[in-house]
Amino acid sequence: MTPRMWALVSFGVLVVALVVVAALTVPWHRAPAPRADQVAALGQLPAEQVARARRFHAELRPGSYAGMALSLLVALVLGLTPIGARLVELAGRPFGDHWLARAVLGGMLVVLAGELLTLPLAAWRHTIVVRYGISIQSWGGWGADLLKSFAVGAVLGGLALAGFFAVTHAAPRWWWAFGAAGAAGLVVLLSFVLPVVVEPIFNKFTAMPDGPLRTELIALAAADGVPVRDVLVADASRRTRAVNAYVSGLGPTRRIVVYDTLLTEATPEEVVSVTAHELGHAKDGDVLTGTLLGALGAALAVIALYLLGSWAGLLRLAGVDSIGEPRAIGLLLAVAAVAGLLSGPGQAFVSRRIEARADQHSLALTGDPATFEAMQRRLGTLNLSDPDPPTWEFLMFASHPSTVQRMAAARAYARGER
Repeated sequence: MTPRMWALVSFGVLVVALVVVAALTVPWHRAPAPRADQVAALGQLPAEQVARARRFHAELRPGSYAGMALSLLVALVLGLTPIGARLVELAGRPFGDHWLARAVLGGMLVVLAGELLTLPLAAWRHTIVVRYGISIQSWGGWGADLLKSFAVGAVLGGLALAGFFAVTHAAPRWWWAFGAAGAAGLVVLLSFVLPVVVEPIFNKFTAMPDGPLRTELIALAAADGVPVRDVLVADASRRTRAVNAYVSGLGPTRRIVVYDTLLTEATPEEVVSVTAHELGHAKDGDVLTGTLLGALGAALAVIALYLLGSWAGLLRLAGVDSIGEPRAIGLLLAVAAVAGLLSGPGQAFVSRRIEARADQHSLALTGDPATFEAMQRRLGTLNLSDPDPPTWEFLMFASHPSTVQRMAAARAYARGER
């Protein structure tokens, strides 16, 4: 068979594998909390709190949607016109048009062009979250975090681009196979590396001091069969008033991370409730599932790019001869932007199902639905979440059940409905 035929067969096998993994690991049939309980929960929330949260999101929407539209437009212009290819050529010219310089520096230039064009909208969002008290960052702190994000993205993106185009350069007929394996391996590697290497760039983590809460959290994890290496406190308060906790890492890198804002704003029982939810993700292997699905998806994406490379009209629009050359970076980003937009609602749906399962795990592990409901009310208040967002927006973008859905789930659990 030709390399293209092998690619088609491999694509089909990976699609089947992705479907099987998703079918076995995602709780597809988890019913939402009763709507009557949701309405009752919404009615018991302070009216001013609900109104303020909705004003906040109403002010965010124009900039958020404009940013999404602008990002997509920029990606399409850079990818479906020769502009992206010319930017790559411009970056590589001082280095004798070497393919590696084009791949790394050209990729950075193309991405930077998009980031700079959407920067004003990001700054507008920052003014809103500061005005509503969610963020307490100065412009200097906000800018420093922005530069850190650019730097991390440049390093990771540069390595990925260098590796991808090294493969296309060395194996022009079979690069899809090596690239798919490399992309899948990179996803797995980052699952281990990001928590211990990248997270400390943005936050300082210190071990939670010895005391009743630390002892209870470690005992909770042990009782749940989810051993953790440590319980850490993140200094989130230097940039936000929002509260959160999470379990990050796999195997020997797994640790419970609690925002310092959560410790000051919530009761110890509520901290335990949130942590029990996060332990549910570890107990059910959600991080591992996400890593596996991400690895399969990355491999599929590489093969899909290879197959798209035979579409002459697409290459003509981009002004390139092959999708495997560095000048096609703009086209690759355009394809990724469209794919991300189309797959977003499906990813959000899967995420909501997984988060709902973790909520049920928290309720079962603690046996305390009253505290769980109180914690969800507090999370919604402090994070200014819309407790019952518009249906279309919720279906398109929400990665978690709404506040009233989570409160209703606690009430249903208290009645013995599992």
